[in-house]
Amino acid sequence: MNARFSWNIADDVRQMLAFHFMVNALRAGTIVAVVAGAIGYFMVLRRQSFAGHTLAVIGFPGAAGAIWLGINAGFGYFGFCIAGALVIAALSRNGRANTGLGGDAQESAVIGTVQAFALACGFLFVSLYKGFLSGLNSLLFGSIVGVTDTQLVTLLIAGLGCLVALAAFGRRLLFASVDPDVAQARGIPVRLVNGAFLVLLGIAAAGTSQVTGSLLVFALLVAPAATAVRLTARPAAGLVLSVVLALAVTWVGEGIAFFSPYPIGFWVTTLAFGSFLLAAGYRAAVDRAGRRGASRAERVTVSTAGSPA
Repeated sequence: MNARFSWNIADDVRQMLAFHFMVNALRAGTIVAVVAGAIGYFMVLRRQSFAGHTLAVIGFPGAAGAIWLGINAGFGYFGFCIAGALVIAALSRNGRANTGLGGDAQESAVIGTVQAFALACGFLFVSLYKGFLSGLNSLLFGSIVGVTDTQLVTLLIAGLGCLVALAAFGRRLLFASVDPDVAQARGIPVRLVNGAFLVLLGIAAAGTSQVTGSLLVFALLVAPAATAVRLTARPAAGLVLSVVLALAVTWVGEGIAFFSPYPIGFWVTTLAFGSFLLAAGYRAAVDRAGRRGASRAERVTVSTAGSPA
């Protein structure tokens, strides 16, 4: 493959679409970006980024174990991530999002313990595998050449299932995320909602891992959502913006990776981080301008109140 980038975008796109593996990569990237953007928004809103990070990392030992057993790595990704989500949901004390200032310390301890055990299992599986694990880097950092037709179908089914489930209980999830005590009083099963969301988060992490790799999947889950939260406080607009940003960094990252020797995970992470920095800078500038305006208005009010009638 001798692909060369030019400033003729249409020709560059035609070069990419001439390869079946690149078409699969774009399709898979679209699926995981939509799912990661939607699920990631609620993850950031619920302050469960640590849980998302752990479920992303769990994908590696799952895939390594599947390869050791001689089965498709996708089964390992989804199996371990979903199992990890169920364990975290079952062992967490109250089953709620971390809405306090310090979060739920017990839940954090459970998540950290699960992560440590999963990483130890991953090291064991790699050690037990007697062959040459040539795909280790792709498991960790992703690869645009590794998405097969079977994986694509699996990703599509899992992604559609996630989106349908999220649409079905999205309102209750939002209510339980913003004010779990009131939601509980209104009859919403907060613990059940939290467990269901963790399973969806595990599925999203497992699917995204197959494109970006286990170590960098978290960038696609958290960065677009964190960027959207800094740009708008409206849940509907934030959710849509998170998905749009995830799609943008995935498509552009895959395009750059096609014309460069570096892995897709690096480009997706870099673009996502860059967008987050821009949003953070924009929010800081807006807040600073707002404080200056409020201070100026206060001075005018004080001056007017102190002047003689």
